[in-house]
Amino acid sequence: MSGTSVDGIDAAVVEITGHGLETTVNLIAFETFPFPPDVPQRILALCHPDTSRVDEICEMNFYIGYLFAEAVKHILQKNGIPTSDIDLIGSHGQTIHHYPFLIIPSTLQIGEPAVIAHETGIPTIADFRVADMAAGGQGAPLVAYPDYLLFHDSVKTMGLLNIGGIANITVLPANGSFDSVSAADTGPGNMCIDAVVSEITDGRERYDQAGQRAAQGTPHQPLIDEWLNHPFFQLTPPKTTGREMFGHTLAMECLAACRKHSLSDNDSIATLTELTVQTIALYISQFVPEKNPIDTLYVSGGGVHNQTVMQRLNEALVGTAVEPVDNSGISADAKEAIAFAILANESLHGQAGNLPSATGASMRKILGKFVCP
Repeated sequence: MSGTSVDGIDAAVVEITGHGLETTVNLIAFETFPFPPDVPQRILALCHPDTSRVDEICEMNFYIGYLFAEAVKHILQKNGIPTSDIDLIGSHGQTIHHYPFLIIPSTLQIGEPAVIAHETGIPTIADFRVADMAAGGQGAPLVAYPDYLLFHDSVKTMGLLNIGGIANITVLPANGSFDSVSAADTGPGNMCIDAVVSEITDGRERYDQAGQRAAQGTPHQPLIDEWLNHPFFQLTPPKTTGREMFGHTLAMECLAACRKHSLSDNDSIATLTELTVQTIALYISQFVPEKNPIDTLYVSGGGVHNQTVMQRLNEALVGTAVEPVDNSGISADAKEAIAFAILANESLHGQAGNLPSATGASMRKILGKFVCP
């Protein structure tokens, strides 16, 4: 899979035993493969209506499929795993458009599964989101179901926060059922921060390594207060978003506002970083009942490596233990890839993989499309 940050292909080799509540996982190998130098910008161009072209979408759908297949072959070869040992590939693909709020809601992930299946010789399940949207859901967050299988607890209320380009959270009430699970996107994760860092450094840096720049700056709270009036933050769950709402255009508007207030570069980055933290905290204060607060919040995705984000989350979420999900035995970098391996396994067993309480769908659905090699 490749997420909204468009920073590479995450490939995980996962041994899964059982399905449903009997699911157990063992991560055998994980690696992130950088895209060829020109690919991220080509993908990002497809994410904006002003620069997207039908012929480019068509070509990139197949090209991304070839790149995904190469990632599979490389990780297997590197770890000495025969192709014959792999039963199934689950591919999320690369999201280029996600429009859950249009009159006809829709989403589009590219990375042709027929190419992946043919090039690897392994059956492939892909295009997970559309079945949920066809049933009236947002198509996300689909990780809510794998989160429940792996992390539900009889005593503690658990939170699973993934900070990728967009931040999303799953809340698992103590001793709760499927229907008790809530999940949603909270707003921007790394996306706006990354865009501002890239702009400030003329592309020399693509992200704020370990949050060092933000740590050297001071957030400008009046601007954050202004940005918190964005309509998305007032919506009730289920809700999802993407680059269409919190992408490069908004990031550049935020940077222009920072410069209008004469903020330094590091102050600007600190302000965008604090926006991510405060929108996560805002969501939790709005939609997690005070009588059932989150006991432990496990964090995954690229944002877990941003020490400023992690420190500020710990400060903002009093009474909640904020920890990298690695502390649970699940890799923070691999968690999303593991989740889609689980979803593929559920589909193979004829089991639904969405949770209507999280996505808003009218019913549970078996997810994905199966492609033979």
